[in-house]
Amino acid sequence: MLFKNQTPQQLSVIIALITAVTVLVFYLILLSLNLAQMESWAAVALLCAVFGVTYYTNYRFIRYFIFRRIKLIYKLIHSGKLPADFSDAKVDMSQDVIAEVEKEVSDWMVRQNMEAEEVIKQSAFRREFVGNVSHELKTPIFNIQGFILTLLDGGLYDNNINLMYLRRAAKNVERLQAIVEDLETISKLEAGQMVLDLVEFDVHELCQEVFGDLEMRARERNIRMVFKEGAGQHFMVRADKESIRQVFTNLIHNSIKYGKEGGVTKLSFYDMESYILIEVSDNGIGISPENLKHVFERFYRVDKSRSRDAGGTGLGLSIVKHIVEAHKQKVTVRSTHGQGTTFGFTLEKVH
Repeated sequence: MLFKNQTPQQLSVIIALITAVTVLVFYLILLSLNLAQMESWAAVALLCAVFGVTYYTNYRFIRYFIFRRIKLIYKLIHSGKLPADFSDAKVDMSQDVIAEVEKEVSDWMVRQNMEAEEVIKQSAFRREFVGNVSHELKTPIFNIQGFILTLLDGGLYDNNINLMYLRRAAKNVERLQAIVEDLETISKLEAGQMVLDLVEFDVHELCQEVFGDLEMRARERNIRMVFKEGAGQHFMVRADKESIRQVFTNLIHNSIKYGKEGGVTKLSFYDMESYILIEVSDNGIGISPENLKHVFERFYRVDKSRSRDAGGTGLGLSIVKHIVEAHKQKVTVRSTHGQGTTFGFTLEKVH
């Protein structure tokens, strides 16, 4: 217990004291047997010399011993080369060096485990992502190939199918282009390459513009796009207007796509002093709890067959999340299966 939790310097002192006391006891034994005789000042000087030499010898030896072990450990746990001036003189003997090294090794092990888990996670993500991209691209490419081959086999001269197949091929080309553009958008957002053009604008007016852009789509499903009662106030926000337009377009288009036919897409504003909370709600099919946590993932589709029939790339909500987070804000979702879904996000308010 004597040597537990001692610093190397304290350990050197203890060993030197033990050695000096041992010499003193040995001298007293010799003195009692009349086998030694020494002046008191000489005895004190001898004890001081023994203490000093023992302390210095142990101090240097312990420091060198610790340094050699530390150097070997640091070579293992540090990714960079050790500094040129890294020597035993750098060992602070007044500190609990071993405890510090143990902590560094423990932290290194935690980092290694986290990095290993991250590598496994990223590898799985890459495999899944490549599989998803391949799956999403395969359908339009296969369709285009089929239409073109049919036309080349003589369908080009059949007036009953030539224009129809060309239009269908063109529609699939548009889908391919949309997937590539959405992937490029996400890539730029994740890499921090998309520079936000922050301006002040009326968010209520922007929503009205998006309502107008999607009016035809909403009319096809007999869905009304309205502002919640009391949400007629005009708020000025600071954000990238065109990016936020894309957020509104994706969220409102989704609410129309998955909303109940003849239902309502409702947009609400809530004043939070420094921020404006914006919510887009529908009374459609809703999202089950097991699917809710995945809705912002790339290519994740709650209703896969219906999603592809209704168009879209499966990247819209992922883009929404990245754009909102690029503004240092947060997007949320809440839903009850069979009753509807509400997406909400905040924007910086201009006072």
